[in-house]
Amino acid sequence: MSEFTVRRATAEDAPRLTRLVRTSGAYRGDYAPMVEGYQVGGTYIEHHRVFVAVGADGRVVGFYVLLVEEAELDLAFVADSAQGLGVGRLLMEHMTEQAGAAGLRTVRVVAHPPAEEFYLRTGAVRTGTVRPTGHIYWERPELRYDIA
Repeated sequence: MSEFTVRRATAEDAPRLTRLVRTSGAYRGDYAPMVEGYQVGGTYIEHHRVFVAVGADGRVVGFYVLLVEEAELDLAFVADSAQGLGVGRLLMEHMTEQAGAAGLRTVRVVAHPPAEEFYLRTGAVRTGTVRPTGHIYWERPELRYDIA
């Protein structure tokens, strides 16, 4: 994991983060409508705690968004080419550190169904299910990270 670092995102990262979301292999097939046309904007990045994982070559390989006021993980993505390299675990460890520094006791996650196992492996516990709404027509697991 030492080949990756985490830094605060800037508005200049917006196109890279949008590309990570739109090209995620986890959102193909039935899940494609969830990210179709999705955009991570510069204003969004400037107003929220958005952090990116960067490889030794300077390439952004993942990111997460912690909404402090809502105590919720809004987004978390790792490039398909970087999955299995510890990037996601690094990001979740960083997220829980940031949550603790912000005084949060828990962080809620409404997960993409295929990502549930990842969140469980990185310390989240399942708390329920979120019913389908809007263009999302499948149930989503609801989880929680307890912050030490």
